[in-house]
Amino acid sequence: MKKHKRDKKETIFSRGYQVGISGRSMSKCPYTDPTLKHLWLSGWREGREDNWGGLKGVSSIHRLNI
Repeated sequence: MKKHKRDKKETIFSRGYQVGISGRSMSKCPYTDPTLKHLWLSGWREGREDNWGGLKGVSSIHRLNI
């Protein structure tokens, strides 16, 4: 069975979200391209909001499209 490749944009957003939900700094962004950086930071912001809202660990899994 072939493995369906995920959209690169979804992956970048998801990685930003994972960094944000874990409480790490936005300076961890590995991208310099403005479009990719924007996607990653959008994910990071949502992750931080969920972290501040009390969604940590397993309770935040529903937000990821894995």
